[in-house]
Amino acid sequence: METQERISISGVLLIIGLLIMAVMALMPLLNINPQWMKWMRWIYAGGAVLVLVARIVGVYNGPSLRIKRLHRILISSGILYCASALMMFISNGTNDWIGFLLAGVMVQLYASWMIEHEEKKSEK
Repeated sequence: METQERISISGVLLIIGLLIMAVMALMPLLNINPQWMKWMRWIYAGGAVLVLVARIVGVYNGPSLRIKRLHRILISSGILYCASALMMFISNGTNDWIGFLLAGVMVQLYASWMIEHEEKKSEK
């Protein structure tokens, strides 16, 4: 599979996974009935796995070592999302999963911002 094609597939998987996770993370705030909460866990976990797969497939192959490291950090955000999904199954009724979700979001925000900053710096 070509690198450009692989990157575009990973981008689509990433968007779908993040949208699924966002919708499912908002469901507890909307007081959805408990029957839906069982399915919410599974759907959220599927979104988290999609994000992790997208991060692993969309590897950076450029010359910059710093940007390569930042892309590896993005993989760790996918791992944190999967840990968040795991906490949904382990912790009964508690909101411990939100901590892992927020940690993944913060790692993703930092790495995304730094990748953009480093790419602009390398263009100059």
